[in-house]
Amino acid sequence: MEREPPKSRSKVSMELDRISNIPSEVINKILLYLPIKEAVRTSVLSSKWRNKSAMLSHLLFDDRCTSDQNPTTFAGIVDHVLLGHISPIYRFRITHSPPLVGGDIDRWILHLSRNSIKELLLNIKCSGHLYKMPSCLFSCQDLIYLVLYDCLLQPPSKFQGFRSLKTCRLFNVTLDQDVLENLIVCCPLLERLTLWHCDALTRFKIDAPNLKFLHFKGMLEDVSLVNTLKLAEVHISLIVNVANDQRPTAGSCSNLVNFFVHLPHIRCLHVTNYFSKYLAVGVLPGNLPQPCLYLNFFSIHLSFNDLKEILTVLCLLRSFPALQELEIWAQNEYKAVVGEVNYGSDDNQNCQLTKLRIVKITGIFGLKAELDFIRFLLSSSPVLEKMTVKPAAANNFEVKMLLQKLLQFKRVSANAEIFYLDP
Repeated sequence: MEREPPKSRSKVSMELDRISNIPSEVINKILLYLPIKEAVRTSVLSSKWRNKSAMLSHLLFDDRCTSDQNPTTFAGIVDHVLLGHISPIYRFRITHSPPLVGGDIDRWILHLSRNSIKELLLNIKCSGHLYKMPSCLFSCQDLIYLVLYDCLLQPPSKFQGFRSLKTCRLFNVTLDQDVLENLIVCCPLLERLTLWHCDALTRFKIDAPNLKFLHFKGMLEDVSLVNTLKLAEVHISLIVNVANDQRPTAGSCSNLVNFFVHLPHIRCLHVTNYFSKYLAVGVLPGNLPQPCLYLNFFSIHLSFNDLKEILTVLCLLRSFPALQELEIWAQNEYKAVVGEVNYGSDDNQNCQLTKLRIVKITGIFGLKAELDFIRFLLSSSPVLEKMTVKPAAANNFEVKMLLQKLLQFKRVSANAEIFYLDP
């Protein structure tokens, strides 16, 4: 093969000039999309690029930083970048790092606390023990976005909250109940809160006047929403059934009413695993005292073997006049239902789902309670467009029988179509 002739000095100079003449704002965007290791290497391209990587306001350290999983190598790269940095750091993220030494993390957080950090994400594991966040973290008063994984939070006694924080997401974080409540109260601008598998939480109160989004997943005995009038989207997944441990006294208000009293502007609600059983504890009303006038999407895990759960869902459907989309995930327990819902009662005749357009039901077995519920939806939804049904298991004979029954149900909407999905 013939070798290409060497480029003339003028051509090389022209190419270097093109690189040097790239506008600064374009260079900054290029560096933001490069792995940090490659961004640092661009300093050799030309004098205009020399200090650009040292002036990045956003730093991301992930698996692309190093080809091995040596903690010392990873820590060395972070140290090198921070040591050579010459401008404020507004966003700092570590994701999927190898197990690190606590002292290294302490040093980085101390450095960031002096750099007006606004966004901090630490997905880290400490070698041999649970990493305890250093006290300097709680002095970062410019924080707007905070995401922490696998650590221990123990703020100093003088901690007055993060006055600018809008998003807080905690995953596998250990903190006491009073620490969480104080953290929420002392973050007056908090809009988005995520708590996943946070140990030591059993009962807690959420007092957050600007909160718009809440996502909880884990073990919990009780939750109290106070002053959450702006809350619009809620996801709650209770992974342990606590309903059997809650014994309501005669005439006591239900968990259902207590939970929704501070949610007048909710628009989207996801209730998964055992939280529907929690809501069913206590004396159930026919309707919520105050309807949720703006809720248009509702998804719930429902046991059709539990009469109180079915009645809880019916109460909610009566209280969601703007509901447009409904998802039901059946969680049946192979036991007979004690009692039966009378869908022909006066209360249910008044339950007209006048806005409901889309229904999705997953995991049913063809039980009478399931079919009665589907029949009720079809007869109460005058603008229904689409109902999707997906059984829990594939049995050709039972599937055919189920499909035949569904197609025979009366539909009040002339445009309603039933779609069957093969499990």
